[in-house]
Amino acid sequence: MSEEKLYAVKNDEGLLLLYSEQGAPLWRVWGEMFADKPAAERAAHAENGHVFTVIEEPKKVVLSEKQAGIVEKARVSDIPATYISDHTDAYNCEESLLINAYVNGYTVEKEKKYNVKVPHTKDVWYFKESEAYLLTICPADDKKLRGKFTEAEIEHYGLQDCEKEEVTDDGK
Repeated sequence: MSEEKLYAVKNDEGLLLLYSEQGAPLWRVWGEMFADKPAAERAAHAENGHVFTVIEEPKKVVLSEKQAGIVEKARVSDIPATYISDHTDAYNCEESLLINAYVNGYTVEKEKKYNVKVPHTKDVWYFKESEAYLLTICPADDKKLRGKFTEAEIEHYGLQDCEKEEVTDDGK
């Protein structure tokens, strides 16, 4: 965020000061921005309003689901900063990233999913029967029937060396 500040003048009804082309004061839902605070204060005094600082909304950071979990648990913690500090090393993330997310908000990164092909086959794909079992499907022309695996699941099932293709939002 820039160190430069912008100021505006608001009246008691919450409307902002706007000068017409002729210089007449108008009160609108949008108004003048002043880079110079003394100029804003003079306008506020002259037009019976008050100055406020216009602040840009900070950008939300993107977190993994695990990182978001740390931030959410910190929200109910007695000492949020300590909770975040104590849990950053476990997930290889920067403490400042999680503090920023705690203060300014965050969005959760959507985890990529993949269809995984059975090795040494022409058109056979894996799908999950359960946490413990994988099955295969052939022919797999219908991509909806193929299993959708996260990187963690690919590692869990030992499929790292298999051919994979990313699943898009439309399921293709």
